[in-house]
Amino acid sequence: MTSLTDRKNAAISRGVGMTTQIYADRAENSEIWDKDGNRYIDFAAGIAVVNTGHRHPKVMDAVKAQLDRFTHTCHQVVPYENYVELAERLNNLVPGDFPKKTIFATTGAEAVENAVKIARYYTGRPGIVSFAGGFHGRTFMGMSLTGKVQPYKAGFGAMMPDVWHLPFPNPLHGVTVEDALKALERLFKSDLEPERVAAIIVEPVQGEGGFYEVPAGFMEKLRGLCDKYGMLLIADEVQTGFARTGKLFAMEHHGVAADLTTMAKGLGGGFPISAVTGRAEVMDAPNPGGLGGTYAGNPLGVAAAHAVLDVIEEEDLCERATRLGQRLKQRLAGARDQVPEIMDIRGPGFMNAVEFNIADTDTPNPEFAGRVREEALKRGLILLTCGVYGNVIRFLAPITIPDAVFEEAMDILDESLLAARR
Repeated sequence: MTSLTDRKNAAISRGVGMTTQIYADRAENSEIWDKDGNRYIDFAAGIAVVNTGHRHPKVMDAVKAQLDRFTHTCHQVVPYENYVELAERLNNLVPGDFPKKTIFATTGAEAVENAVKIARYYTGRPGIVSFAGGFHGRTFMGMSLTGKVQPYKAGFGAMMPDVWHLPFPNPLHGVTVEDALKALERLFKSDLEPERVAAIIVEPVQGEGGFYEVPAGFMEKLRGLCDKYGMLLIADEVQTGFARTGKLFAMEHHGVAADLTTMAKGLGGGFPISAVTGRAEVMDAPNPGGLGGTYAGNPLGVAAAHAVLDVIEEEDLCERATRLGQRLKQRLAGARDQVPEIMDIRGPGFMNAVEFNIADTDTPNPEFAGRVREEALKRGLILLTCGVYGNVIRFLAPITIPDAVFEEAMDILDESLLAARR
């Protein structure tokens, strides 16, 4: 009999990479069962999508109720009230003490694309500044903004014009806030006048780049520069949003409001929906018809998003994310004496990572990270790697994970760290 993996290889482009060869059959909260009945603890959450867990009852009930009413009309043709209500909720929840408006799309990459379109239209400028190590999607503009060549940009030809990259402030790797700001100053002196820049886009915590948090004070500096030169600040909260960092949005840790905020992933709790929320006058700049999409703000995704926001509030998931992250980092810290490859443990809330180097050196150790991931998978724990060098393991379990399952995962993690050293 032909295996599912063989069938996949014969039917699906190899460009669609797969972290595991697990074929999901069912899932519940923080657990997944494959087609053979094997159980796994999910510390990937669909890459920070099911923050409220697989198939949260409240999310399921909301989607089922919407299924019984209608599934699609295209909001631009026949609009519907729950789209309007969700926009109103996000306008109130996204950081910023100013009037806001929202649009919906389907994916995080679409949200970023639309944020760039809006910024360029409003400012009348073409330039966009982003950061090394950042990830903003796989569309051509998303690729161009992304600061990681492999596997996202290599071989796809010329990137979009007027996109400029700066070093991301990362003191762990020798790049201070002052270094990053000086690089921006040099860019403005040598290649790009600030009056040509529409926006600076930044992840408050880099996702694919390695879960590096923006250092304290950097957001204030960016905000000041944007205000000085008439540029917009775009916060890419696609991976950081919706309680993952211990706040509803990671920008809340910095006391700074972006002009435009992009979001997706955790908003839909497993259903496709994304959004851009921003200053009302900025969001209103494009002409009618300039924004939107056939599936943008699909009614099922909107219904799910309402339920997700209810669950985050009712179950106090921001506070729970903080507690879970503290417990995870304590367990990792306890393993340091036995695992000298551990170079750093970090991350706000429950958006955590461990970085590995060759023991007693500054050399990244992606091989060790890979072995830890593989050992964990053998024991029933799904982990993801990330980072420009692939030497980081990131932890993205559902914030609703039961305490007993969390402790089971921590025991597996301890075993896997030690097994990877053998």
